[in-house]
Amino acid sequence: MKSLGFLTVAGLSLGLLAFTSIREGGIKGTVSPAEGATQVVAIAGTDTLKVEITSGSFAFANVKKGTYTVWVKGKAPYKDTSVENVAVLDSAVTDVGEIKLQQ
Repeated sequence: MKSLGFLTVAGLSLGLLAFTSIREGGIKGTVSPAEGATQVVAIAGTDTLKVEITSGSFAFANVKKGTYTVWVKGKAPYKDTSVENVAVLDSAVTDVGEIKLQQ
């Protein structure tokens, strides 16, 4: 009976460790000019995330680890702009800096 209790405790401990080891990161940046776009999309494989731009800034939270393409949807007369190979690591927020839109 003692070994069954030990196995139960060990199994629960490993399960808790598995869930706490998954830590998601984020992506943030700014868009210039601020009124040139309203939405930013981050794409990695089949994952697509969308976020609104507020006062020229954007931030994605709870982003899985991986490499993303960040795409800013420009409003006329501005063109869409993308930043490729944005790496997101566990528990870290990647700052892509200022994304300047072209007319």
